[in-house]
Amino acid sequence: MSRRDFLKWQVRGALWLAAGTVGMAGAAGLAGPPRAVADDTPDLALATGRPAAATRAAVELLGGMRAFVKPGSRVVIKPNMSFPNPPETATTTHPEVVRELVVLCREAGAGRIMVLDHTLYEVEACLERSGVSASCESVARGIVHGLSDPRFYRETAIPDGVSMKTTRVMADVLEADVLISAPVAKSHSSAGVSLSMKNMMGLIFDRGIMHSGHDLSVAIVDLNTLLKPALVVVDATRVLTTNGPGGPGKVDVLDTVIASRDPVAADARTVVLSEWYGRRFAPRQVRHIALAHERGLGRMDVENLREARVSV
Repeated sequence: MSRRDFLKWQVRGALWLAAGTVGMAGAAGLAGPPRAVADDTPDLALATGRPAAATRAAVELLGGMRAFVKPGSRVVIKPNMSFPNPPETATTTHPEVVRELVVLCREAGAGRIMVLDHTLYEVEACLERSGVSASCESVARGIVHGLSDPRFYRETAIPDGVSMKTTRVMADVLEADVLISAPVAKSHSSAGVSLSMKNMMGLIFDRGIMHSGHDLSVAIVDLNTLLKPALVVVDATRVLTTNGPGGPGKVDVLDTVIASRDPVAADARTVVLSEWYGRRFAPRQVRHIALAHERGLGRMDVENLREARVSV
């Protein structure tokens, strides 16, 4: 990394680096009742291999999709499809990861599956060039949608919000039984990294207000007190380590998928997995991860969590 790039990173990094460590501190949101988890079920699952195989293997380490999706369930899968770029740019979730999640949900007996995002760019271009639409259409037709019309959103209170008290959420998400967060792992010029917690911003109508009307890190955590995925599957098969979220930037091929019930743990483990901006970071240095840990939304102390790994 050049000195010029490093200085640019320092300016951006000031927006999201935490000053120090935080302690452990939960909120009622859209999550269902607590799930019974076997004592030997890991907190984190890491699988390496081709995207589809690694996705299936990571979910299997957590007990399989049937641990999350019951017969007849209405499921929303939230990948990142916001950019009209091909998979190799690592700006969107790999289409094979998304497709495999759809397959797993069907195998578990889901009654309805929707793959949703509020894309930043023209919807059809994003769905086509990301490869997600075509990949999923080979399994089930008409399930991939980019929702940009306000009619698809419903004003919703955020009871445990510190800064952001209300937002407009996709109605399909509010009506779903199961939410699966499937972000690509990438850097972000304002948030530092864009992973599962940041991914929830693609389920609301006005993301801009989170940047301009609130402290972004606080608002991300506020949103995650409301939108609580049952399962997080982070696509780290390719990682955009610089110039995110839209690239082009440095892409590291790691062939890894990380799965967890805990979005904070999943994000923290992904931070540890890769370099960002040419150096290594601890989870506590990403401000929204540290705040989420502090507010009890999950755990960033990945060194103390049970982790299972497999190569496929």
